[in-house]
Amino acid sequence: QVQLVESGGGLVQPGGSLRLTCAASGSIGFINTMGWYRQAPGKQRELVAAITSGGTTDYADSVKGRFTISRDNAKNTVYLQMNSLRPEDTAVYSCNANVRRLGALGWRYYWGQGTQVTVSS
Repeated sequence: QVQLVESGGGLVQPGGSLRLTCAASGSIGFINTMGWYRQAPGKQRELVAAITSGGTTDYADSVKGRFTISRDNAKNTVYLQMNSLRPEDTAVYSCNANVRRLGALGWRYYWGQGTQVTVSS
C-alpha cells in the first residue's frame, strides 16, 4: 500500500507564509506527477499546483507568483511554499501522487488526508 501524509497547515494572517509538506511512503516503485489540491467550504476541489518527476510545474492562475511547488524525488516528498497568503486561500489542502507500486504494471492516484489552511486576521 501507499500512504501520503501532509503537514504544515495552520492559521496565518493575511500576507503571511506557510510551507506544506507531503511525504509518500510504502510500496513505491516510481512516482510521476505530484500535486496539491484545495477545497474550500461550498466549493469544488481545485488544482493548486503540480510537478512532474522531471521538475515541470503547473500552477492555478490564482496562485502564480505567490506559491511555489517543489519535490525531493529521493525522499518521495513534495512541498508547497505559500507566500502572500490571502483569506481566499483558506481551504483544506490535499496532496495527490500518481504512483506505480513495486512490481506493478499500472499507475494509480493516491491522496493524503488533507491539512487545513486558514488565512485570517
